[in-house]
Amino acid sequence: MSLQAKRVLGTSAAILGLLVGWRLLPAGHTSGAPPSPGTTSPRDRARPTLVGTPAGRAPPMSGAVNAAAPAAEALASELEVLRLSLIERFGSRLHEPSVQLRMLEQLMRYFQTRSPDRWREELQTFLRKAFPGQYEALATLLRDRLDYEKWVKDNDAYLRGLDSKQRRAAVWDARNRLFGKETAQRLWDSELKHQALVDALQVIDARQDLPLTEKLSAYKARLGAVYGDGAPAQLARHPQETMNRFLALPSVQRELTGMTSAERARSLWAVRQEMGLNDEALRRWDALDQTRDARWEAGLQYMAERTALARTLSGDALEARLQEVRARYFGTEADVIAQEEASGLFRFTRPRQWGRN
Repeated sequence: MSLQAKRVLGTSAAILGLLVGWRLLPAGHTSGAPPSPGTTSPRDRARPTLVGTPAGRAPPMSGAVNAAAPAAEALASELEVLRLSLIERFGSRLHEPSVQLRMLEQLMRYFQTRSPDRWREELQTFLRKAFPGQYEALATLLRDRLDYEKWVKDNDAYLRGLDSKQRRAAVWDARNRLFGKETAQRLWDSELKHQALVDALQVIDARQDLPLTEKLSAYKARLGAVYGDGAPAQLARHPQETMNRFLALPSVQRELTGMTSAERARSLWAVRQEMGLNDEALRRWDALDQTRDARWEAGLQYMAERTALARTLSGDALEARLQEVRARYFGTEADVIAQEEASGLFRFTRPRQWGRN
């Protein structure tokens, strides 16, 4: 057999083993077609029936192997495939607590499905064999993770009774106590960064003396302080989310509302440019803003006409006129608007969010 063929067969076996391990295929079933009951292979038909063997029962095979041996071998092979897949996915960063925890949580789900009553023992056995050099750290993190889960469940009612600030303080107190402060901060690093930005935006929004351009500068400075050298990468990965957080500030929306259309277009372009969007993306957003402006202008005119009609008409007569008005303002989208109104949603009574809707 060629080396390439061996590699293909080895890869296929690994994939099938992984699928079986994750219950995507039932154990022992690696074919697309189920075996047909009552069918026999040519080899089976050629095998003579021993005298005294009941019909339909397979004759005993000489040198039969205990079924437990191949089952154990299959399990070992399955777990080895699992180990290799984990190393491939997490190995280069397995020294990081957050990566360790992510791997452990995946393994928890795997072993809980596989062995609901003994999943923890089997998981620890797997960790000891698969990652002997990191077993102590992984076992400790697993224990702390389970203790934290129990604490959250036991204190659910208490936490619900707290306001957001008190709840955050209580949760962090438990995390620091169970995991250690340094490990807890590394595990929930993204949450800490997110909260730091939320707090910063609240401060920026409260600064009524700052114009939009200075608020944007303060926001970018805070992004740099929170993410450090990773700020450009964060912006590149989440440009719209980062931009929307700023545009959603009530003070920013008020300032945009007070601008002329041309001033507002220039301000939105500047915000997006500062968020790292390239020229092509900036042009797409500008075109979308113009489409939204036209839609909102038509929508507000429609609502004014609708209100006037509702003063003099009702029932079927009102609906008949509204169908005409909706078709005039919204064209092919008229039926969608009608369905929304029938469900109680009037999209053009919602606040206008410049740069967002």
